[in-house]
Amino acid sequence: MVAMTASSNKAKIAKRVIEVLDYFDDDHREATVMDIVRRYDRPQSSTSELLSSLVDLGLLYKDPYSRSYSLSPRAALLGANGQTGSVRDGRIVRLLDRLAAQTGLAVALYGMVGLNAQIVSWRSAARGMTAKARSIHGGMQEPLLDSAVGWLMLSTIGQPRCDGVVRRLIAEASDDRKVPFAEAAARVQDCRHAGVGIGPAGFGSGANVVSVLLPGQPADHPLAIGLLVGGEQQVNSEGLIACIQEAIANCLNGEDANPARLELLPNAA
Repeated sequence: MVAMTASSNKAKIAKRVIEVLDYFDDDHREATVMDIVRRYDRPQSSTSELLSSLVDLGLLYKDPYSRSYSLSPRAALLGANGQTGSVRDGRIVRLLDRLAAQTGLAVALYGMVGLNAQIVSWRSAARGMTAKARSIHGGMQEPLLDSAVGWLMLSTIGQPRCDGVVRRLIAEASDDRKVPFAEAAARVQDCRHAGVGIGPAGFGSGANVVSVLLPGQPADHPLAIGLLVGGEQQVNSEGLIACIQEAIANCLNGEDANPARLELLPNAA
């Protein structure tokens, strides 16, 4: 029992470290202890101790006057050291920045964790975000069937395994989230045929997403880029898809463009 408790505590600490690192983004360059406490509903005393430990490890800086914390370069580079290709050399980051600057929409990089879609990285919108959409942040996960980008990533799984995964997701879904197998399978098949995912953005946002798979990723670890559009906005899906594909061609497959020099697309959505 003691060993199990110690193991459980270590897992909780690891999760809370990742939560702290996930907190920081373009809208949250700095954080206080209470910022972390409020977002993740954590105890104040242990959160303060954790942040101090991350400062000692060189992963965070602490401002002695404002008592706020910010990410250090070590935190940004720690995971990149073991990566290859577009993650290691920063091309994916430039891709996200380009799309955010060009469209003014929220941009997300998605990955697949088990049977969940996860927001790997997040850029908030310059305009048109609902309160629910503004609550989205990096690290969030939800079942693959709950969003169009999840359907898109399911489409990368070969048959007949994909059908088995869909059936399992339906079986594990709560009653208010269950959908008929034929309907779910058809959504996945549409994504497989079109190569894009268009529909609900999920994550409680009430928004829609237009998403495209990133090329050159391992078959069992797909990544997708999505542009989020408010549920009340009309979506020019073809225009957004073309925008994403052009950005991928420039940032991942060719010469990068400076986001400050890009032509803005105010009518993309």
